[in-house]
Amino acid sequence: MVNSDIVICLFFDFYIAQPAGKFPGRFYSNPTQNIMDQKVNIFDTTLRDGEQVPGCGLNKKEKVIIAKALEKLGVDVIEAGFPISSPGDFESVTAIADSVSDPTVCALSRAVEKDIECAAEALTKAKKPRIHTGLGTSDQHIFTKLRSTREKVLERGVAAVKLAKKYVEDVEFYAEDAGRTDNEYLATIIEAVIAAGATVVNIPDTTGYCLPEEYGQKIKYLVDNVKGIDRVTISTHCHNDLGLATANSIAGVQNGARQIECTINGCGERAGNTSLEEVVMIMRKHRWLPFTTGIQTRQLFPISRLVSETMGMPVQPNKAIVGANAFAHSSGIHQDGVIKNRENYEIIDPHEVGVDESSIVLTARSGRAALNFRIEKLGVEIPDSEKDAVYAKFLELADRIKLVQDDDLKELLQTHLQPSI
Repeated sequence: MVNSDIVICLFFDFYIAQPAGKFPGRFYSNPTQNIMDQKVNIFDTTLRDGEQVPGCGLNKKEKVIIAKALEKLGVDVIEAGFPISSPGDFESVTAIADSVSDPTVCALSRAVEKDIECAAEALTKAKKPRIHTGLGTSDQHIFTKLRSTREKVLERGVAAVKLAKKYVEDVEFYAEDAGRTDNEYLATIIEAVIAAGATVVNIPDTTGYCLPEEYGQKIKYLVDNVKGIDRVTISTHCHNDLGLATANSIAGVQNGARQIECTINGCGERAGNTSLEEVVMIMRKHRWLPFTTGIQTRQLFPISRLVSETMGMPVQPNKAIVGANAFAHSSGIHQDGVIKNRENYEIIDPHEVGVDESSIVLTARSGRAALNFRIEKLGVEIPDSEKDAVYAKFLELADRIKLVQDDDLKELLQTHLQPSI
């Protein structure tokens, strides 16, 4: 007979030593990694990258309101804006820096002296200031956007970090378009900016081009090949052009990143950024992932609505976690299952994210269980002998008006059962 303790130990050794993809759903990139829960910092850029959506600009008062809500949510870093871009943005960053206490307040700059000086000035009142500076590192950006060389870009990046370091201790460097940057050159520039004093290195998939495995391996390459990488925090910043921002961010964390840059509702340039609510709930629900955040998840739905209404940017109904239909059920099969046990079709308790309850939506696809459930909610009792007839009338009504609300249901019951109710 095989000793069960030996089997468990052998399995555990196999479990932590497998390369990516060999043991789906159970992969830690570093075999020496402590599998106790590890904190992943949530860097919210709703007020900077998110606000760049056409027509969604915010004024100073609105930005401060959202910043305070982000502080209540529990984010670690608020990227408050790009101070050099306009006097209004400078004032907004200054006001946010003076309005919040717990999160780090971050200001964006290019690797330009005036940008960095302006960012530093805007952050004067911040209790935890951070300057976020950098430039493009892909050949695409170097040769066609910056019209420079790899050597000059490296020099500019190092100089920018050194200058920012004169104003604040916490300096984040972004390697724009890192997703399409050659890994060897990316490692060279990241090692250089760490030596110059960077405390956080941001590896953006600026165009949303990478596949999750590709992006995860890029992070792992830096972990394995950059001197001093253990002294800094690696950050993900992924865009959603191919619908992979959330998957790429999680892949980055699985391979060594410990900060995720994201936005409420996934708002942002073009197709948007990584959705804060999605990455937070992925790490919360997949218990085998050894990661935690400081996010108060019951605030997710309220802040989603705040951002949506303030920006005038509706949330798509089928949006994960915070969409209007995220906890709504209209299929009869699903409704019956949820009524019997919510976990049959919901992996998240709606209360976890600040939603009052699941919704049983009455349509022509609804079954008897859903209809009876909604009738009971109205406090109406109907005889068993009448239930089939009521259901038939309900289906006729649902085919005609598509969505049956409580008032419609009351009217149907009054008409059919009068004077019983």
